[in-house]
Amino acid sequence: MNVLIINASPRPKGNISRMLNVMEEEAVRVGMQVSSIRVSDLCVHPCTGCMVCRSKQVCVLPEDDAQRMIRLIQACDVLIIGAPCYWGNMPGELKVLFDRMVYGMMSESPRGIPRALHRGKRTVLVSTCTTVYPFNILFHQTRGVIRALKEILKWSGFKVVDTIEVGGTKQSPVSEKKLERCRRVVRKLE
Repeated sequence: MNVLIINASPRPKGNISRMLNVMEEEAVRVGMQVSSIRVSDLCVHPCTGCMVCRSKQVCVLPEDDAQRMIRLIQACDVLIIGAPCYWGNMPGELKVLFDRMVYGMMSESPRGIPRALHRGKRTVLVSTCTTVYPFNILFHQTRGVIRALKEILKWSGFKVVDTIEVGGTKQSPVSEKKLERCRRVVRKLE
């Protein structure tokens, strides 16, 4: 099984990174092939909204890491995305990446009806924020991140198999109990 992990946290030792590292270690331990990408290491130019990619299925902007990410997503069986909460949503760099990859995630019929390009693939979504539980859920902090990612991935054909939302990370970092949950989620993917 080919697993792609996308880390949208700019902090290499932050909570999202710790959780995704544990998931990567567990996936390797059980025999999965894993690629791990940090969004902050990518060079992705913003979408210009020209809409050419919708009809030609190719971006007119010069080649950058967005095209490489499309190829990695096309090759994966499972996509794991970790994103901290920025104003109730995903970090801007991740949004820019998804904006640029729209033609590699879905296509349209001649009448403009969306067609998912990744049917049958699975995804796991992970988010953290400093807002304490349960307010991270009630005030749509981590829940806002998860909702935005689900919307993109739904139109792309991915089935969300699990989500992990952790609030209150300012007062206490991700616990060993949450890290064990990350391991269990990966084992369920086998």
